[in-house]
Amino acid sequence: MSARAEILANIHRALGVSGQELPRRRGVEDRLEHAPKGLIPERGQRDPDGLRALFRAEAERVGASVTEVATSKDVPREIADHLRRHNLPAELRMGEDAWLKALPWHTTNLDVSTGPSAGQDLVSVAHAFAGVAESGTLAMVSGKDNPTTLNFLPDAHIVVLRAQDILGDYERVWQRLRTAFGKGLMPRCLNFITGPSRTRDIAQKLLVGVHGPRKLHIVIVRED
Repeated sequence: MSARAEILANIHRALGVSGQELPRRRGVEDRLEHAPKGLIPERGQRDPDGLRALFRAEAERVGASVTEVATSKDVPREIADHLRRHNLPAELRMGEDAWLKALPWHTTNLDVSTGPSAGQDLVSVAHAFAGVAESGTLAMVSGKDNPTTLNFLPDAHIVVLRAQDILGDYERVWQRLRTAFGKGLMPRCLNFITGPSRTRDIAQKLLVGVHGPRKLHIVIVRED
């Protein structure tokens, strides 16, 4: 028996309980199901246009570039133009995301490959699960649709975010995640990404791209 198990067993004996009593289990389940909500910052409580404007301002403040397009059909052309403007190769890697794959990539000269990145890709494209307006943060769900390696290994990371998926705060992201996947089906990992990768060394010198992409470009789709 481990020290932890022995301590818990002693507590159970002292209380005269096993921890499996129905009222106790129901009390725990009720607490988990109806946990009180914490304080939520007011700055993220806006209408859809306000959320989009706040998200863009915060994302640009931390070093990301942001472009807006009218519909999802405009995404491939915007990405091709972005790569051309920044002298990046017309090659990109993305996951199996059905929404992304259905976009009209054939209207561009982009060479699109699918699957996780092994580290040789310069450009990746991913579909964000949500955006957090209060901090300009992207919420990226792991899985074969949008492999986590695409978020960190390529030098340039392009993320497509639907305006309808921009939420005011982190609390709403967790609520949407639970609703979308449900108990027992949650993704293994949820990455919150705010701006391109950067850190400061001991002398407080800012270094970009140490732990991930040096460039983060976000394409917001206003209508879809």
